Amino acid sequence: MIQLIKNLYLTNRFFRLFGVIAVLFTLSFALQWLFPIVQALLVVAIFVVIIDAVLLFGTGFQLSGERKTPKIFSLGDDNTINLELSSSSGVPMELTVIDELPVQFQERKFSLQFFLPKGGKKIAKYDLRPTSRGEYEFGYANVFASTQIGLLERRFKVAEPEVVPVYPSVQQMKKFELKAMNKISHFQGIKKLRRLGHSYEFEQIKNYVKGDDYRSVNWKATGRRSELMVNQYEDERAQQVYVVIDKSRTMKMPFNGLSLLDYAINTGLVIANIALQKHDKAGLITFSDKIGTVIRAERSPVHLRKILNALYKEKERHLEANYELLYHGSRSIIKGRSLVLLYTNFESMYALERVLPILRKINRLHLLVVIFFENTEIADFVEQEQAKDTEEIYVQTVARNFITEKRQIVGTLRKYGIQAILTRPEELSVNTVNKYLELKARGMI
Repeated sequence: MIQLIKNLYLTNRFFRLFGVIAVLFTLSFALQWLFPIVQALLVVAIFVVIIDAVLLFGTGFQLSGERKTPKIFSLGDDNTINLELSSSSGVPMELTVIDELPVQFQERKFSLQFFLPKGGKKIAKYDLRPTSRGEYEFGYANVFASTQIGLLERRFKVAEPEVVPVYPSVQQMKKFELKAMNKISHFQGIKKLRRLGHSYEFEQIKNYVKGDDYRSVNWKATGRRSELMVNQYEDERAQQVYVVIDKSRTMKMPFNGLSLLDYAINTGLVIANIALQKHDKAGLITFSDKIGTVIRAERSPVHLRKILNALYKEKERHLEANYELLYHGSRSIIKGRSLVLLYTNFESMYALERVLPILRKINRLHLLVVIFFENTEIADFVEQEQAKDTEEIYVQTVARNFITEKRQIVGTLRKYGIQAILTRPEELSVNTVNKYLELKARGMI
């Protein structure tokens, strides 16, 4: 009985009904003829409540279900959760589902409402977008069921608490793998580049098509077949690609709920996976005031899992990045010329000038690509806002100077032969993949 009372709830319809009866009861003191009617209404209402309670708590009114979540959540992506509910009751139900979401979402008003016919099944779906890595703990899934009378509700617990870890975006990794590895279709955002030069391994002889490099014509095969034939080459393999991530305080800046470090971590996983699929070796270095994670470039079957687990544990540090330490550390860690993708952020020319000599040293040893971020809020402000007074003109001028300085940083890096990418955070992955494919196509690595 105590358990039944704990799972019994009164609905808004119940309070409205008895509220009306209470008002009529009050009026009946002034209008005596109304008192018998109120009494009759009260008896009918109590009788209906009893019927509703019998239907709700009868042995035939049963509800079961479970919550199905992915084994891991992808950081910054929509992850679908399925609540599978089924009824063995002969009574149709009005359901309100309140799932106890992880505290990281700070969601206090989450609920789903739908109708479940008698003996029916329903899959309730909803998406969650986590914005930080770590373990997310779900509580119970509470389902409040009512009959079509709707005066009372009965609570069912259909899912047990569980913990789901949030890893760097595996969804994004798989999406870009398909785009980068597809040799026929053209996908928006991924550029297909003609290969330049012949620093490739021979693959096959094929018929000439418009756009092929005429220097690849195989004249012997052409003479035998009486049609133009060309040699086809594939990219050189087993080259080293290092993802180097700055996790100092400059990478703590948030955009769309994610920090710059999280964007870099998601993209680092994407590019490591594509490099491995291209038969290159992928490695990882993180640094701030000290060297953090170090994973040497390899191509073993479990290497991607090792990188994924390492990226999962990374956290921002509140100190300045030590590029001198990065240079000396990279000399001992990276053996042989490699492609080094450095994810960092420069907010001013002064910040770049302090570390430019070190970047030039790294670029002499390796092919360095410096990837940093455009401040999208400032860019959107400049594009949308129209200045109305002197103060707004001053603010817009400062904002434009800030954007111009970012572009000057790109120009300065390229002046010294350093590859540079200035990108919006949400376009980081596609721009990095394009640069990697471009450098492979040009035979620069």
